[in-house]
Amino acid sequence: MQEDATSHRQIDPATKEVLHNPKYEELYAPVLGPDNPFKTEQERAPKNALNGLVEPTNLSLFQFETQRRTFTSYGYALDPSVSDASLTEPERFIGNADEAEGKDGLTVFEATKKRPGDKRKRHRNADPADVEGYLGPWGKFVDEKLVAKPTEEVQKEIDEYLSKKQRRKDNEIDEKPMEEKTKLHLEDPTDYLGRSWMHVPQDTGVNLKSEYPPEKCFLPKKLIHTWTGHTKGLSAIRWFPQYGHLLLSAGMDSKIKIWEVYNERRCIRTYLGHKQAVRDICFNNDGTQFLSAGYDRYIKLWDTETGACVSRFTNQKVAYCVRFNPEPDKHNFFVAGMADKKIVCWDIRSGEIVQEYDRHLGAVNSITFVDQNRRFVSTSDDKSVRVWEWDVPVDFKYIADPSMHSMPTTALSPNEKWLACQSMDNQIVVFNVLNRMKYMRKKIFRGHMVAGYSCTIDFSPDMSYLISGDADGKLFIWDWKTTRLFNRFKAHHDVCIAALWHPHETSKVATAGWDGLIKFWD
Repeated sequence: MQEDATSHRQIDPATKEVLHNPKYEELYAPVLGPDNPFKTEQERAPKNALNGLVEPTNLSLFQFETQRRTFTSYGYALDPSVSDASLTEPERFIGNADEAEGKDGLTVFEATKKRPGDKRKRHRNADPADVEGYLGPWGKFVDEKLVAKPTEEVQKEIDEYLSKKQRRKDNEIDEKPMEEKTKLHLEDPTDYLGRSWMHVPQDTGVNLKSEYPPEKCFLPKKLIHTWTGHTKGLSAIRWFPQYGHLLLSAGMDSKIKIWEVYNERRCIRTYLGHKQAVRDICFNNDGTQFLSAGYDRYIKLWDTETGACVSRFTNQKVAYCVRFNPEPDKHNFFVAGMADKKIVCWDIRSGEIVQEYDRHLGAVNSITFVDQNRRFVSTSDDKSVRVWEWDVPVDFKYIADPSMHSMPTTALSPNEKWLACQSMDNQIVVFNVLNRMKYMRKKIFRGHMVAGYSCTIDFSPDMSYLISGDADGKLFIWDWKTTRLFNRFKAHHDVCIAALWHPHETSKVATAGWDGLIKFWD
């Protein structure tokens, strides 16, 4: 028994060198150990590489390159698995067998049969004495066509395509703007003293004509009113300048409405003049006029009190944002951020474009005047921030970082020192306007979900809080100094697209959502 055990020596299948002379039975003995019954035949086969058994072979580099090029050009090559030892067997090919049979298995380095057109004849005149007719090596081909003319079928398709394109172009250019209408929802536009509905009320318990903001603001907690009237979602809301006793709203139902903030809180007037959704609205300094930008490619100037459309402006591109120049001596100019990457400045008096700021690489989403209205900041889909001097069409400061995202909305603080920007990575980032637009890396507000939506942000009048809507319809309130999230609550059933803090109230906030409602919180 002992002799039998010592006479058979096991050999490891992975060994590279055998230091004794093994017997045939030892060398080809089965592998010891339990066999895995679940292995397939392919898994049981011996392997020396991850994908199988690799055997070394000698192959001429020229032969390999010949077969590779033949396969690339003709679609067939010699079968490499067939041994060269059996010369009696016919050659086997892989790939396109019909092509190989037609070409008799010739490679790219062997001459094939000439095809018609392989060798084109040229016009020849090599006589240098013939000065006018000498061609030399530059003679044209005999069958060369100098003018390419489409066939009748192709020409018919081209004509049909061009006529469609021309009709589409004519429709865009000749498309007439919608006739402007307005509807007053009050029985009488004046009160018993003959004052207009735009008159600032004195019986609200708050001094709306005060030039100073409230000393201390508080968090809004309850809903005190809901304005209904828009049949689709809201896109923007704006307070009446300085006083905030009226609220202007623009909706995706192509309507613009103005509402009372105090007393009965009625809808006062509806402005109808856009064929498609209204994107943005902006009051002038005294609130007597406002601009509206719609997806119908028109910007319209309205008289707030009468509802008359004063002017129309268009350059056949959609305006994403419009802003009046706040300076009194330049109040006849307004700028619009367009979908074609430009910022266009119009003169209201002439109705013509007087300046174009064309440096952005994407659609312009927001424009904010800073530095005592001498400059303005623009954000774009190209994930950059550019600062412009007024009437200078070259940006003097360009802010872009690989970590930055697109910032569709911005808000300037009441003290005009900080610019808060809603970033598409669910953050609100802050720039110091007075310190050459310095990015404040430690002042970042997080917690809300706004990716894909241009939810507006706003400051409380005393600079204590920062508010923003989000995609879930919630209103978020942060502490400005510590960036800590103070409160959040469900404000709308759909996206809360806009949130504005009243300029004279301590805790009143207006929000607008895609559910078509405007809500007033206290």
